Amino acid sequence: MSAIRAALEPAGRGPRSAAMDKALIIGASGGIGAALVGEAERRGAAVTGLSRRGDGLDVTDPASVDRAMKRLDGPFDTIIIATGILAPEGGGPEKALGAIEPASMAAVFAANAIGPALLLGHAERLLPREGRSAVGVLSARVGSIGDNRIGGWHSYRASKAAVNQIVRGAAIEIGRKRPEATVAALHPGTVETAFTASYPGHKKVSAQVAAGRLLDVLDSLSPAQTGGFFAYDGSPVPW
Repeated sequence: MSAIRAALEPAGRGPRSAAMDKALIIGASGGIGAALVGEAERRGAAVTGLSRRGDGLDVTDPASVDRAMKRLDGPFDTIIIATGILAPEGGGPEKALGAIEPASMAAVFAANAIGPALLLGHAERLLPREGRSAVGVLSARVGSIGDNRIGGWHSYRASKAAVNQIVRGAAIEIGRKRPEATVAALHPGTVETAFTASYPGHKKVSAQVAAGRLLDVLDSLSPAQTGGFFAYDGSPVPW
């Protein structure tokens, strides 16, 4: 076990599961998504990637989601949904309620909450009927209601809170037929991008480091923790 993995091993969770065999990464052309593909392959997984750039996948279009997901056979022991937007192209997170634009807010919800819900609707079919499996959905700590102390970013925050609830419901639904599956919302931390370069005082990590941490956390979770919300270091994030 690497030093990073050892540091992330939460007390009392016991030994880690076996390595991934087959992984599905949705959002594979994005910064974190591409890094997840590379890291999963480095760990020996056979990776299938789906993305807008490579496959024409539009997560806000039900017909596009159906076409892309129904082409897949599986089973995949690991599925990661790494899609989403901070704001519509050319825009940014609102600093005040008065700055909310309904069309922009709807676009953020479509990408960050409705899109993952549509994808999760196909996840159960693609998971093995027996044996451990894991589904991770990228969320964000700013989607935590309990951790919101400064306000702002209303559309993004609310859309991530919404996807957290969707993950919770998906975990319950998937667990009825696949009790060894774990479904979790994951906070990757602040990842180095052109946008976050303007964030003062935030400790940033590369997409490659974030990918490794996310896979470590997802691998460490047990079915007893399904439906939870976890940070890149394995700690639970408050709802």
